[in-house]
Amino acid sequence: MRIGELAAQAGLSRDAIRFYEKIGLVTGRRLANGYRDFPPEEVPWLQYVRTAQALGFSLAEIAQTREELREQPDTAAALSALFAEKIKVIDARMTQLAALRAELDARVGTGCPLRAAG
Repeated sequence: MRIGELAAQAGLSRDAIRFYEKIGLVTGRRLANGYRDFPPEEVPWLQYVRTAQALGFSLAEIAQTREELREQPDTAAALSALFAEKIKVIDARMTQLAALRAELDARVGTGCPLRAAG
């Protein structure tokens, strides 16, 4: 299918698909007339990309999971493992952000918020 049809079915812009192609998230072939041609299985993959991004996964993480998921006989179990790992990353980041917030809070009203708190 051409890029416009793929974009319509996946709910993305043509520019987004071109970008994903550039970074290797999707692959298409060039027809003799120069148009891009994508296989139909790219539609569910692009929908997965959108959902994964909404869940906080980076494009690099998404690209990595594509290869991992292709090799997994049970993708539900593989996805659950990826989600559990992402939760650990989020929890660690939340701890870091809480410490940062406490540090900033301690500096409020000190006259010079860049001076060491104490």
